[in-house]
Amino acid sequence: MRPGPSGSATRRCCGRRNGVARIARGARPTPDGQAFLPHAREVLRAVERAAASVRPGERALRVDVLGRRIAPALALRGFYESRPGTELDVITLVDANATRAAEAVRTGEIDATFRAVPVGDLPEGVSAERVLDDPLQLLVGPRHPLAAARTLTPADLAGHRIWIPGIKPGTEWAAYYDELTDTFGLRVDAVGPDFGTEALMDAIADSAALATLVGSRDRWVWPAAHDLRRIPVEGPTPVYPHSFLYRTADPHPVLAALRGHLVQARPTPPDDMWTPAWARSPS
Repeated sequence: MRPGPSGSATRRCCGRRNGVARIARGARPTPDGQAFLPHAREVLRAVERAAASVRPGERALRVDVLGRRIAPALALRGFYESRPGTELDVITLVDANATRAAEAVRTGEIDATFRAVPVGDLPEGVSAERVLDDPLQLLVGPRHPLAAARTLTPADLAGHRIWIPGIKPGTEWAAYYDELTDTFGLRVDAVGPDFGTEALMDAIADSAALATLVGSRDRWVWPAAHDLRRIPVEGPTPVYPHSFLYRTADPHPVLAALRGHLVQARPTPPDDMWTPAWARSPS
């Protein structure tokens, strides 16, 4: 220690003030400062979201989709193609279930999302409209016992291994497949890591036992040599019930146009459709 300019003792190399330690080459957060930092960042993000919420026409509409090749993403693309030049920010919330996605809508992190949601299971200030019922199809390789079928019933799938890697407990799609399997006595297998759709297609093409389920409006791509078959499932027709979630008071000018487009373009659901008992009814 040495006397300071006013006669008080100061440290030779550093000092601490307001969560910052001053050192010879600058400053670094103290342990208290490090603990405070993530909270400060969250406050800044909240301020940025609040500011953006009152300037909705000055930024792109932020819409969350689970994947870029599934039916909601293609519906969003159809909206863009009908209004070229519309500013859209298409994102995917990482590891988000319907509850987390709805909360992101409520806070303004995103403007809208596509999810399967139960009636009433939404935060205050968030609305939902069921806009897309996507019938399921069985996807199999050429050596699978069901490969030659033109259509299948849910009962026809019993006893066959339906592989859907990556189903996460606590998500709405896990709840959907749980009720699907319980209702029709199916075997949906989520065992193994999810290496992506390309690896899944490769495995199905090479197998005489594996199959998976895809939406009829999903647009998957695989090599022609795979010779995969998409077989409609009917009698009844299981559909995945996509709802459009949005912040009720969101004034973004593109949001109203997107909602109108989705309602107008909503495909007519099959007469014999099956959805889980908890799914929100069509608007």
